[in-house]
Amino acid sequence: MTARSQPHPLGQAEPQVRPARTRSLSRRLSGWLYGRRGLFLLILLLPPLLWLGVVYVGSLFALLLNSFFAIDPFSGMVVPEFTLATWAELFTLANFDIIVRTVTMAAVVTVAAALIGFPLAYYMARYAGPRMKAVLYLGVMLPLWSSYLVRLYAWKLILAKEGILSWAAGATGTTWLLDGILGLPVIGGPSLSVSYLGMFLVFLYIWLPFMILPIQAALERVPKNLLDASSDLGARPGLTFRKVILPLAFPGVVAGSIFTFSLTLGDYIIPGVIGASRLFIGQAVYMHQGTAGNIPLAAAFSVVPIVIMAIYLTAAKRLGAFDAL
Repeated sequence: MTARSQPHPLGQAEPQVRPARTRSLSRRLSGWLYGRRGLFLLILLLPPLLWLGVVYVGSLFALLLNSFFAIDPFSGMVVPEFTLATWAELFTLANFDIIVRTVTMAAVVTVAAALIGFPLAYYMARYAGPRMKAVLYLGVMLPLWSSYLVRLYAWKLILAKEGILSWAAGATGTTWLLDGILGLPVIGGPSLSVSYLGMFLVFLYIWLPFMILPIQAALERVPKNLLDASSDLGARPGLTFRKVILPLAFPGVVAGSIFTFSLTLGDYIIPGVIGASRLFIGQAVYMHQGTAGNIPLAAAFSVVPIVIMAIYLTAAKRLGAFDAL
C-alpha cells in the first residue's frame, strides 16, 4: 500500500487537495473581481434582472402594446395596428362606471381600515404589555394563516339570507335597515351576500391586517421623549396626538393604504363571490380576455390599476410611506 492511499490515523479520509493550477486561477479571478466591485455586483444581479426584465417588464410591455390594438367588428380578430379606439372605449359610460365603482370601493375600504386599524395599532404600540402584545399580534395574523377562499366562503355563509347577521336583524327588528335604507335587491328578505355593503365588509376583513401592521410599526418608532416633552410643555393628550403622534405615524397609515387600496383595486374574486351583478375592474379583465375574447380591451382595463397605483405610489413616496414599510 502506498503512502498516498494509507488511511488517516483517525480513521477519516484524507482531504482532497486541489491542483495548484486551479487554486491559482481562482485566486487570480477573485483578486481581479475584488478590484472591480461594480462588475462583481452586476454578475450577481444579472440572472434575477434578466428574469425580471423578460418575465415581468416584458409581460407589462406586451400588455401595454395590446391595449393600442383593436378588435375587427366583423371577424372578431385582433388587428395589430396602432389605434386609440380601445382606450376611447374605456371612457364610454358603462366602462367608465366600472372604473369609478372599483376606485370608490378601494378608497372606502382603505379609509375604513385606517379608522379601525389605527386605535388597535396604537394600543399595541403604546399600552399593551409583552404578553398582551403577543396575543394581539396572533389575533391580527391568525386570519392570514387560513386560505383566502376559506375566509371568503365563511363570510358568504355569515352574510347569507339564512346567516347570523340576517337572523340578528330579524331578531332585533332592524330588517328594515338592511332592506330599506341599504336598498338590497333581494325578494323575501335582506341578504348582505349580494350587496355592496357585504362586499365592503369582506374586503375590510380580508385586508385589515395589512393596514394594522405598518401603522403599528410606525407608532413603535415614535420616540417617547417627544410625548414627554409635549406633556411638559402643557399640551393635552388630544393636542399631543394631533401635533406629535399623528404626523409621525402618518407614513405608516399611507404605507398600509398602499396594500389595502391596491389589493382591493385588483381583486376580482370577492366581487364575483360576494357582490351585486355590476362588474369591477378585475372581473372586466377576466370577462374580456375570456368569454368576450376582446384582448385589447382587457389589456386597457389592466393598465388602469397600474396607472392609478403609479400615481398613488408617487404621492406615497413624497409622504415618506416607504420609510414605514
